[in-house]
Amino acid sequence: MSCGGVGVEIAFIGAGCNRIVNNVSWGACDLVAFGAQNAVAIFCPKTARILTTLPGHKASVNCTHWLPSNKFAFKAKQLERHFLLSGDADGAINLWEVSLSDRKWRRVLQVPQPHKKGVTCISGIMVSQTDAMFASTSSDGTVNVWEVILPSTVEGDCKLSCLDSLFVGLKPMVALSLAELPGNTGHIVLAIGGLDNKVHLYCGERTGKFVHACELKGHTDWIRSLDFSLPICTDDGTHSLLLVSSSQDKGIRIWKMALRSSLPNSNGTYRKEEISLASYIKGPVLVAGSFSYQISLESLLIGHEDWVYSVEWQPPSTDSAEGIDYHQPQSILSASMDKTMMIWQPERTTGIWMNVVTVGELSHCALGFYGGHWSPNGDSILAHGYGGSFHLWKNVGVNFDNWQPQKVPSGHHAAVTDIAWARSGEYLLSVSHDQTTRIFAPWKNEACLSDGDSWHEIARPQVHGHDINCVTVIQGKGNHRFVSGADEKVARVFEAPLSFLKTLSHATSQKSSAEDLQVDVQILGANMSALGLSQKPIYVQAAYDTPDRTGNDGLDTLETIPDAVPVVLTEPPIEEQLAWHTLWPESHKLYGHGNELFSLCCDHGGKLVASSCKAQSAMVAEIWVWQVGSWKAVGRLQSHSLTVTQMEFSHDDNLLLAVSRDRQFSVFSIKRTGTDEISYQLLARQEAHKRIIWACSWNPFGNEFATGSRDKTVKIWTVGKESVKLLITLPPFGSSVTALSWIGLDRQSNNGFLAVGMENGLIELWSLSIRRTEDGSIALPSVPSVTATLVRQLDPFMCHVSSVHRLAWRNSEKSRNCRSMQLASCGADHCVIVFEVNVD
Repeated sequence: MSCGGVGVEIAFIGAGCNRIVNNVSWGACDLVAFGAQNAVAIFCPKTARILTTLPGHKASVNCTHWLPSNKFAFKAKQLERHFLLSGDADGAINLWEVSLSDRKWRRVLQVPQPHKKGVTCISGIMVSQTDAMFASTSSDGTVNVWEVILPSTVEGDCKLSCLDSLFVGLKPMVALSLAELPGNTGHIVLAIGGLDNKVHLYCGERTGKFVHACELKGHTDWIRSLDFSLPICTDDGTHSLLLVSSSQDKGIRIWKMALRSSLPNSNGTYRKEEISLASYIKGPVLVAGSFSYQISLESLLIGHEDWVYSVEWQPPSTDSAEGIDYHQPQSILSASMDKTMMIWQPERTTGIWMNVVTVGELSHCALGFYGGHWSPNGDSILAHGYGGSFHLWKNVGVNFDNWQPQKVPSGHHAAVTDIAWARSGEYLLSVSHDQTTRIFAPWKNEACLSDGDSWHEIARPQVHGHDINCVTVIQGKGNHRFVSGADEKVARVFEAPLSFLKTLSHATSQKSSAEDLQVDVQILGANMSALGLSQKPIYVQAAYDTPDRTGNDGLDTLETIPDAVPVVLTEPPIEEQLAWHTLWPESHKLYGHGNELFSLCCDHGGKLVASSCKAQSAMVAEIWVWQVGSWKAVGRLQSHSLTVTQMEFSHDDNLLLAVSRDRQFSVFSIKRTGTDEISYQLLARQEAHKRIIWACSWNPFGNEFATGSRDKTVKIWTVGKESVKLLITLPPFGSSVTALSWIGLDRQSNNGFLAVGMENGLIELWSLSIRRTEDGSIALPSVPSVTATLVRQLDPFMCHVSSVHRLAWRNSEKSRNCRSMQLASCGADHCVIVFEVNVD
């Protein structure tokens, strides 16, 4: 079969948000940007899908900011191109451009003179359609202010100029906001807040230096967030600007800056417009050129019970079709570590600011919100939390407020270490150093989007107390089961409860197979133990008999945490359901290894599981083989002297391949001698590469396998009767090879694709064709028996931005028969990606 064109599209990206304040930005383009490790991830709130991950940062992304931001959405209705700023933990700031019509991205530039330490906040304003200003803070004690002239043509250049660099002292600043001063004065005000508990106001002109104008005192702890309203012009002609600040002292303050007069000494003119009942505390006077502004404390908002990490004014709405006049709503959104977001508005009659909406109060396992953001039209609010999760509420009421939770993308918030497809490919299982196991699946009966199935996280079967390193799905018949291995010496076996089986039948719309299983399954769900290590079953009968029990199956109540309520999901779940109510019970623990578990695999018949652990000696580097069902250890295979990094059974289950840090591979023959006995023999061990071997994969149609190494090579080998021979070495790759997966396309011509993942995050697809002689053995050495062709280098904007940890082709019969396949990958950038691969 000749490989014509190979088309690759992204079917799904799952990723969690970095646990850091200022990481999320919702732009006027109605897209949300956030940092996921080194990547800048973009998601569309309307479809709850992550669209892309932008490569370009060498360190973890700390903050993002759209130009124009949601504050300027009223000006941006006609804009075809939007821009995004992102800052990372090394101090670098990138500027990106997106074209809304075709969703094409490009990195326009990297801001010169990067900060010496991590960027903590970026904030910008649109001065005109093509002119923007932004400021950035860093833990190096500086604040830089930039002007950027956006290009007027497609692919045009941005002009960037540094207006000022302010040294703000040894106590770093972590919050920023910029605004144009009211009254057409041509002056810009910059508010900075941080560790010294004060709000510092700097004043400057459009073109140049900023001077320290005054300080606002009142907060008693770090200032975490600042946001200016747009200039407000009231009916009596007074011009003012409002600034809201929030702090770790749990309080929120609103400051009013009222234009006094163009001449500082004409006291008579501003007396009458100066004081209202609301402005009850006079503050300092801010002088900008020949203009001065009286600052007063407008209001103090008390209601949160923990640090208030973010405050944001509701974006203005336009009063005219041209988008010139705008109405600034008197409405503030705050997000706190007390697990709530609140909307504050002044009462109509008294003008006193009140909390009018509260959302949140999440389950006990959520540790609060790091930030809250308005949608551009003000009808939705988004929070991001400690667990890397998003929480979105939309106001669906017509004549009254009715805020309801909405679907959002989800994913891991630490490196994803391993993935495995379900037996028939119905779902994808992933494990991570964020100590969770997650299940992602296409939800069939949802109102389908035009571009295929809508993928969602449908369960979180394991929430653990250790980082999880490896997983394997047990492939045989019977209930859905998997084994996971973490930074502990025990492998744990999990079995799907009834609630998951019913959820899966809703997701896949395949009632029959799930119903067959459900008859036998007596476990409804699982509860977590206090230390977060074991998950205890909740039985169907017990759940129905004692719905109001207070204890937890007779355990000491001090050691228990609130009972999970296993739920059958009829539509894709939101974070609050996933985090607690979709656990699977643990059925067995496998003891034997001397160190933390590192890799796992299961044979295709579902009879055996092999496991390995981190090792520095031959004794500890043993591969243990377990009998599925009885879970007896039936083999201890010795061959390697350092950690076995990956193992895989051949497709006839007669051979087990292992690769190791000691640069060698081993091939064992496995024979099943009785009901629960096996005999095994080391067929071959060979030093195959110059560096660590990270990955291996068998040819689905024969006894050939591939190995991939840190030495940037991939080699194809064949297992003969007595020895293993090298068939071909692929041309050197640009980076260490960290993941491999081989799929068969055509058994008659012995064709297949080998997916190669690298340490730099990139993925390549190679076509491998193996010619055999009549008797099925490999052709004579004089004839090249393997033809390898590079068929596709995946676009960097589709790939991972750091090391690929695992690749896995979807093992469904459907993909074998047609020219459409799915490839899953996971990486150190917190992402799980599913690619749709189409062969012409």
